Amino acid sequence: MSLLLSNMTLATMTGGYGLIPDGAVVIEDDIIVWVGPRGQVPGPYDTLPPTDMGGRLVTPGLIDCHTHIVFGGDRAAEFEMRLNGASYQEVARAGGGILSTVTATRAADEEELLAQALVRADQIIAGGATTIEVKSGYGLTVDDEVKMLRVVRRIGEMRDVTVLTTHLAAHAVPPDYKGRADAYIDEVAIPSLQAAKGLVDAVDAFCEGIAFSPTQVERLFQAAQALGLPVKLHAEQLSDLKGAMLAARFGALSADHLEYLAQDGVDAMAQAGTVAVILPGAFYTLRETQPPPIAALRAAGVPMALATDCNPGSSPITSLTLVMNMACTLFRMTPQEALQGVTTHAARALGLTDRGQIAPGLRADLAVWQARHPAELSYRIGATPLHSRIFGGRLDA
Repeated sequence: MSLLLSNMTLATMTGGYGLIPDGAVVIEDDIIVWVGPRGQVPGPYDTLPPTDMGGRLVTPGLIDCHTHIVFGGDRAAEFEMRLNGASYQEVARAGGGILSTVTATRAADEEELLAQALVRADQIIAGGATTIEVKSGYGLTVDDEVKMLRVVRRIGEMRDVTVLTTHLAAHAVPPDYKGRADAYIDEVAIPSLQAAKGLVDAVDAFCEGIAFSPTQVERLFQAAQALGLPVKLHAEQLSDLKGAMLAARFGALSADHLEYLAQDGVDAMAQAGTVAVILPGAFYTLRETQPPPIAALRAAGVPMALATDCNPGSSPITSLTLVMNMACTLFRMTPQEALQGVTTHAARALGLTDRGQIAPGLRADLAVWQARHPAELSYRIGATPLHSRIFGGRLDA
């Protein structure tokens, strides 16, 4: 089936915004086959009945490349605790934080987890997303991690969105392994990865003083490599353990958070081609004061992606456009960098080469906005002027 879209401002994201003011796109099945000015549509496509986009802005479908949307319960009470002075680390050490979500997630069956996750997925989709990455990491047993990964796969089966799964059993050390993080890696993290055959697209870990050391993460990454799976890493969020350098050494798709990233980590990521995933939602929610080194990453040519980091504790956000505004306001990223961060660079952070731009040969995943210029998407605080999406060449009903 062929489809001609016309009368729109295209932000192709090829060479900056890649703007085409009066643009047209030809789609065959789920692939873009031609992009250009409306008056130059080539034959035989120029005889197709055009779908008028009303002069709206059209961008690549947005990509949320770091989320934790499968979980049980909520942590509103901890939000209140932090406002009363408790730090993220203090909440975690008191048995709250990730571990409180672990308890609720273990108690929930797959249907409960799926029902809750679909609500969050729908909110992200309503903000223009056509691809979402989802991590496990709230089960922390072999069976519960596999349960979470099965739920993630089901989200993609039930919604018009591409869903990628990330194994994150190395997210926290559960109480029954307190003081035995090495044993947890050997007895839960690695075995759950091996047990989740066919359910995992990438492997992640939380490299931090309250979680896992670089040495422990390295063993997990070696297991991932043995299974032919790419890796990524929560790194340098609360301190500099040189996790980004470890990630780069393993050719990681991305290193995420990065508030305490030093120049040696920046250089290692640049050399390895590892994407920096910037997560302003957690910075904002935790009221952190040290931003990631945006200027250093920019100067080194490290691609910077953005994501919601949607999770129950440190980033209960489902709006990518809000994240874009936060990145610009809090971190001084430009609106162009912000849009690249949720399109081109977010695709790269997931190892996807078939999306993130509007160009021939790529997937026909598009977002249609009630806007005229792409800077509006970062300018509006929390507003989502989405008109519709096109997923795999199909217009939203």
